[in-house]
Amino acid sequence: MKEFRSLVVSAVLAGAATLAFQAPEAAAQERARSIRVQMQSAYPSTLKVIGDNAVYTAQTITRISGGSVDVRFFEPGALVPGGQIFDAVSSGALDSAWASPAFWTGKDIAFSVFSSVPFGPDAGEYLAWMKHGGGEKMMQELYARHNIHSMLCNFTSPEAGGWFREEINTVEDLKGIKMRFLGLGSNVMQKLGVATQLLQAGEIFQALQLGTIDATEFSTPAMDLSLGFHQVAKFYYFPGWHQQASFGDMIWNKAKWDTLSDVQKLQVTTVCDTAILNGLASSEASQVAALRADPERV
Repeated sequence: MKEFRSLVVSAVLAGAATLAFQAPEAAAQERARSIRVQMQSAYPSTLKVIGDNAVYTAQTITRISGGSVDVRFFEPGALVPGGQIFDAVSSGALDSAWASPAFWTGKDIAFSVFSSVPFGPDAGEYLAWMKHGGGEKMMQELYARHNIHSMLCNFTSPEAGGWFREEINTVEDLKGIKMRFLGLGSNVMQKLGVATQLLQAGEIFQALQLGTIDATEFSTPAMDLSLGFHQVAKFYYFPGWHQQASFGDMIWNKAKWDTLSDVQKLQVTTVCDTAILNGLASSEASQVAALRADPERV
């Protein structure tokens, strides 16, 4: 028995020693095949929650991979115009982008289902469907038609109903107004007589200021406040109905994604899963202070 135990201990120690030598070697191999990724965001880094989470994701992927997946964050428009992000990633002109599936409804209205649904599921239900109900698989199949691999990488709490230059008291008051709107909610508003258009985050304030649009929805109170909509549009309606929970994603050119090793892909996937938790938690945590704030003193 003693001899048997000695053999077992010797085998375990030998295996551990082998792993100890292999691990640094594997790590060295990963570093040797370091991949640089240019990721342009649809949201500025200064934007609460979504901008914060984009920077967090880029930095964490780089750190957790030991630099073997070196993700460089770029502000909106830094590499390609905001409206060209999808095509740039699809063609390989851009490695990656941080945005939302709902931005691509011009390519296929089905993308909206994987971002937010009016009067739709709450955060728990939505996450369950995407991760364990087949939603994410269907999303990947849709993106694959465009030579893109998508990683769900952000998740936010319910959004507000929007900012309006004029008070809205009845449904009739909506007819004829021009409003920035995202996703399937814009289809609902169009049926109520609203002329909708999709603007990037950095374009909205000026459009409101110049009167190009009369109203806008964007996101949660904390994010809306940071963009300064309250300085132009004085009527704010909360809560919203159009985005009970919203996913964002990190999209990759498929060929670029395929250059990653299995370990590197797992590292990116793991970071994006933590970014989903980070996005939901931070969006919930930031709302009370935003709603209590006096916009005139912010």
